[in-house]
Amino acid sequence: MGAVHVRLEDEALVISNPGGLVDGVTLANLLVTEPRPRNRALADAMKRIGVVERSGRGVDTIYRGMLKFGRPAPDYGRTDTQNVVLQLPTVPADVAFRRMVVDIERQRGADLPIDSLIALGALREFKRLSAEALAQHIQRDAASAKRTLEALTEAGLVEAHGNTRGRSYTLSASVYSVVSDKAAYTRQVGFGPIQHEQMVLSYVRQHGQIKRAEVMDLCRLTEGQAKELLRRLVISKKIDLRGAGRASMYVEFASPAQA
Repeated sequence: MGAVHVRLEDEALVISNPGGLVDGVTLANLLVTEPRPRNRALADAMKRIGVVERSGRGVDTIYRGMLKFGRPAPDYGRTDTQNVVLQLPTVPADVAFRRMVVDIERQRGADLPIDSLIALGALREFKRLSAEALAQHIQRDAASAKRTLEALTEAGLVEAHGNTRGRSYTLSASVYSVVSDKAAYTRQVGFGPIQHEQMVLSYVRQHGQIKRAEVMDLCRLTEGQAKELLRRLVISKKIDLRGAGRASMYVEFASPAQA
């Protein structure tokens, strides 16, 4: 084994460990695979004298240490067959976010699960995520990611938007309030159902018609959300559906007397 190299670059502390990942460990399962030490006898000896954690979950510890301070997650993307390369972003810690996590864990009487911490960190960075997108961050399936997000929603830390099929998630208003970024909450949540309806009706009055794809672009909705919005407007007799399939469009409602 060669020497471990540590260097400070412009935006990260980079640690390079010669030898590559051990058999069975990949960049896609770093967070969820069972620990596999390169030298089991050495690892056992180190555990016995208390130098390393008995669990061997060093990756979890690194993730937790970065995310708790509102920093981006550690990056192993430059790892190859010859070296394990870890980049730790050196952006300033988000003290407000750190304080919020500490308060939550104090109330719980326990650390947040690592999946929950990753979810909060990802939402802080990317603003809005689906369960499928979070699944890639926590290296689990979409069902597991959804359970994590729904648990955070019940705890008041995350808000869900849209129906089951097109559901997405943002940090809640209370979280944005804690981190002193209320304007960001308004930008991410966007307009509510009533505003969406008015936007569609105004578009139809101006242009004579609207298609589902145009609703998605206008209101920044998923296909399922746009479909549900248009369905409500048709049922409430505010617009009419013309045509079918790709040729379908929506126009102003015409009463029988007007037709």
